[in-house]
Amino acid sequence: MSELQYLQIERHDAVALVKFNRPEVLNALCMGLMLEIAQVFGELEADEAIAAVVLTGNDKAFAAGADISEMKAVSYQYMLEDGGLTRHCDSIADFGKPVIAAVAGYALGGGCELAMMCDFIIAADNAKFGQPEITIGTIPGFGGSQRLTGLVGKSKAMDMCLTGRMMDAAEAERCGLVSRVAPVDAYLDVALEAAAKIAGFSRPVVAMAKGVVDLALETPLTQGIKSERQMFKSTFALEDQKEGMAAFVEKRSPDFQHR
Repeated sequence: MSELQYLQIERHDAVALVKFNRPEVLNALCMGLMLEIAQVFGELEADEAIAAVVLTGNDKAFAAGADISEMKAVSYQYMLEDGGLTRHCDSIADFGKPVIAAVAGYALGGGCELAMMCDFIIAADNAKFGQPEITIGTIPGFGGSQRLTGLVGKSKAMDMCLTGRMMDAAEAERCGLVSRVAPVDAYLDVALEAAAKIAGFSRPVVAMAKGVVDLALETPLTQGIKSERQMFKSTFALEDQKEGMAAFVEKRSPDFQHR
């Protein structure tokens, strides 16, 4: 793993825990941090020992948006030619293995957008989500308006993007932005346990399941069902499908070999 300044990495067997490490600015997203995200997720993609990832910050903030002190003087020409923070922002969305966001405290702007790029979000009961870009004269730029609308619907997304208000953990769970809420002293353990459970399943089957759920957000229902059905049939070519069903019949734990 590359030497890192803005991220910390821990390994928990087949799970990688990736932590934002700019606590002095509530983990605000700077160019260096975004570059490290791209590097780390590229390395974790290639690491055969890693089957799932948990992305987190600290109890006060997952990430409280972009580092405005770095962005405020950026020109339109620079954004067109370089992309700024957006140049590396798809590293999580494009990652092939499951990623869980463990969110406590503030997940605002780009922080909320990075959390939504993960496969699902486990939130602490003190979590606050928001897209407050409108309050500083801009709009979401990491896909926030698109993913938020897909997750919570037009009315909620319009409310958040047009007023800049924050959504607490209870509301986020009610409207489908997060999958679970846990106490702030337990949310990270809950996320790590979920990631470990996923890592214990057949990796090719996990990849298929992740892929077909993602398809539901991007394809018409009829096409999505056809794709799911074909993927379901293809699992029967796997040794792990035979082992999983044999273990169920024999009332034992399966021994998946990831093939």
